[in-house]
Amino acid sequence: MKKSGCLTLFLFVALCLSLFAILILVVSLGSHGEGPAKAMGEKKFAERTVIPAKDSSDKIAVIPLDGLISYGRGISSPENSMVEVMKEAFQQAANDPKVKAVVLSVDSPGGEVTAGDTIYHALGQLKAKKPVVVFINSIGTSAAYYISCAGSWIMCSDTSFTGSIGVIISTLNYKELFGKIGLQSVIFKSGQFKDALNGARDLTEEEKAYFQGLVMQTYDRFLGIVASSRHLDPSTLRSGIADGRVLSGKDAFADKLVDQLGYIEDSYEKARSLGNAPGAEVVRYEKKRGLGHLLRFFEDSEKSDIHLDLNVGPSAGMKLESGRLYLLPSFYAF
Repeated sequence: MKKSGCLTLFLFVALCLSLFAILILVVSLGSHGEGPAKAMGEKKFAERTVIPAKDSSDKIAVIPLDGLISYGRGISSPENSMVEVMKEAFQQAANDPKVKAVVLSVDSPGGEVTAGDTIYHALGQLKAKKPVVVFINSIGTSAAYYISCAGSWIMCSDTSFTGSIGVIISTLNYKELFGKIGLQSVIFKSGQFKDALNGARDLTEEEKAYFQGLVMQTYDRFLGIVASSRHLDPSTLRSGIADGRVLSGKDAFADKLVDQLGYIEDSYEKARSLGNAPGAEVVRYEKKRGLGHLLRFFEDSEKSDIHLDLNVGPSAGMKLESGRLYLLPSFYAF
């Protein structure tokens, strides 16, 4: 009888574990958009209430844009790039009839040119449907300001950092180091520019002119976007503040790069006003974490050592790659 009882208990535990495993599999498939949840159009972002509604079903959606802007995968979403995450958030806000306006909460030094331009384009599509108030927190420079220009209204505080209208591309020259340790770079190439920005040698004058041309081509686009969205004269910008300098919020307001100074709460009120929703609830979008994500976390933890990154300087978490075009302030690029 004792053996029979143990067998029954074992079978019961095995059945429970099997059902739990099936539940995890179903949820995991749903989080990847392969199950019923995708077919039903499940929202990809949870909504955390920031300010409760005042006798209204309307909402103001707060979408955060934090960190280095790039196509690479980041902490915000292991599955998708920052660009895809932002586009999904904009789409959810656009599709929700209760969302009357959006606040894009920016805290970013900038990043890759194409990533910034893609988010700028997606934000412009959202603005065509609903008002977008951009609020720059501590920093919103270069590509982050580029994106901000797609908003309906730009705000920041007196002490925010913004501007830095410019483009940068960099490489590292280690020719002298190679000579000291007895190394020499040997390259076979199909054309004169194929190994351009090779750190083992100096750039030729033709290469310098070519890359400077690429930088200025992107800069002209950035300058044109700022001039058009802010209703400023391009020539005045080019000879003035559009030289890569970082501006305080107070100076940016004086130079008409932003529409209003204030705090994040003021941006909520501005969004309510533009969206004609005075009693709207303010909600912040946060990426959902399913059981599938939890399983991947445990899988990754088995493959790598756990460590603490105590780097809190300007380049914390940033891996700038040689040869890429960036919209970044100089103190973040080096």
